[in-house]
Amino acid sequence: MKLTVSKSKNSATFYVQKSIRKSNGSVTTATIEKLGNLDMVKTRANGKDPYIWAQEYVDELNRKEYEEQKEILIKCSPSKLLKPDEKHLFNCGYLFLQSIYYSLNLDKICSKISKKYSFEYDLNDILSRLIFTRILYPSSKLASNRSSKMFIEQPTFNLHDIYRSLSVLAKESDFIQSELYKNSQIILPRRNDILYYDCTNYYFEIEQEDELRKYGKSKQHQPLPIVGMGMFMDHDGIPLAFDIFPGNKNEQPTLKPLEQKVIDDYGIDSIIICTDAGLSSNANRKFNDKTLFGERIRSFITTQSIKQLPKYLKEFALDPEGWSLQGETGLFNLNNLDEQTDYNKVFYKERWIKEDLSDKKVKEGDKALEQHLIVSFSLKYKKYHQKIRQSQIDRANKLIEKGEYKRNQKNQNDPRRFIATETMTSSGEVCDREIPYIDSNLIAEEEKYDGLYAVCTNLETTSTEEIVRINKKRWEIEECFRIMKTEFSARPIYLQREDRIKAHFITCFASLVVFRILEKKLGEQYTCDEIINVLRSMMMYRPGEKLGYLPAYTRTAITDALHEAFGFRTDYEILTDLSMKKVFRDSKKSR
Repeated sequence: MKLTVSKSKNSATFYVQKSIRKSNGSVTTATIEKLGNLDMVKTRANGKDPYIWAQEYVDELNRKEYEEQKEILIKCSPSKLLKPDEKHLFNCGYLFLQSIYYSLNLDKICSKISKKYSFEYDLNDILSRLIFTRILYPSSKLASNRSSKMFIEQPTFNLHDIYRSLSVLAKESDFIQSELYKNSQIILPRRNDILYYDCTNYYFEIEQEDELRKYGKSKQHQPLPIVGMGMFMDHDGIPLAFDIFPGNKNEQPTLKPLEQKVIDDYGIDSIIICTDAGLSSNANRKFNDKTLFGERIRSFITTQSIKQLPKYLKEFALDPEGWSLQGETGLFNLNNLDEQTDYNKVFYKERWIKEDLSDKKVKEGDKALEQHLIVSFSLKYKKYHQKIRQSQIDRANKLIEKGEYKRNQKNQNDPRRFIATETMTSSGEVCDREIPYIDSNLIAEEEKYDGLYAVCTNLETTSTEEIVRINKKRWEIEECFRIMKTEFSARPIYLQREDRIKAHFITCFASLVVFRILEKKLGEQYTCDEIINVLRSMMMYRPGEKLGYLPAYTRTAITDALHEAFGFRTDYEILTDLSMKKVFRDSKKSR
């Protein structure tokens, strides 16, 4: 087949034509497909030169026709043994991750780093394999080295090269993060006017502390040394920047230095910072209460513990009178709500509060912090609170039955908090042992807050509905941490040296950026688990040298979506070596 262009004075028409031999022996030219006039081809080319696009289109038709007509015969013998140590099964799912890796120009980032240091290994090959294996086959660096040989393209490095590269990656962590952010904007626009910040920690299978790994409050409830991690995420759920800190350090002071780094290095000057109540110290709120020439450039939205509000604000929040409902006039009393008609409605009340500086040492120029307090109530949320608490009370009763009611750890969700003890019987006699019981007074106190949720912000003109909507997206940063800890198996960590530990986190962070972009390219239609399982299952069988690759996986809606999103296919009945080389090239195109 060939491309034919019929030109006229004002336009051109594109045809796909083919020479055909008639039964009488004569040759004629037949039109296989009319691509349309120049304007139509320009539309199909989507910004590409129409003549180049049309020729590539014809080349692809020829390739497909050739592959369809060509039969590849594979000879096998039932009496011939396989060659020792010869691999025949390889993963091709990594190619979709590789496409994003090169779109982010991570190869060029590695090239810039390599020019600063004197080493012989290929940093790009190592970093790419560390990212691919972290997503598909998460394990130790030793196991990652073995797993990287599962991919069709074999690694060029040895295990000792991986460990040497970790020191370099640790030194260049800030550079890699900032370049990732800049390059990611080429792939998709990133909304950076709203940032979410949260912290978590990771434990180590060791007993002895050091400068970084410290005993602290583990979020996995592990009695082992931990390292803390603070991370910013943008409005679209893609990680922006991170830092790590000693496990015994308070999380609240970690926000300001990382935020300042984002402002300075990323060129972001006007932001709204969204955090949970645990990170919303007064100092952090004031840091994000900044105006320039009368315009607000830094703002905050944070969840607010109603229990920790001053008495007059707590009374305001708990008062059943004076609640509003979006789209309705008048005020409502929570005591008069009907579960049948009001179950899914969200009622709210709001007020502005001003910081009292009369009893504090105020620096010259300091101003009182003014905040917009928004309290919401939902019967559905109240039912949820009641259900959770009842299950905890049931567990507390079982602990009493087993005699395991003594509380060892302080945890706000520990069912033992409902258990009280006394050394006196109901008749007033003194006992020589403790008698445990469920504290009904504590339950009644907690019930006051059922269904309530509060948010504080310093935004003056943003609507209540928009503030609540922004705050609801905080679940995505918690989802980022969950992916790193479960699907990516980022903990426990077995590395010992501090620089290698930091390098471990930069590879986990880069892996998370790559994966989140993959989710976006698939239209966020599939779960993390579904995507990873499919990528991991995409194996290719290579029967022998120069015999190509046979897909050994099931074609599904997800594999179709992957091929459609990335513009290459691995699901033909067989891919020749030449076809596979083209797939490699397509997966390594920089943007």
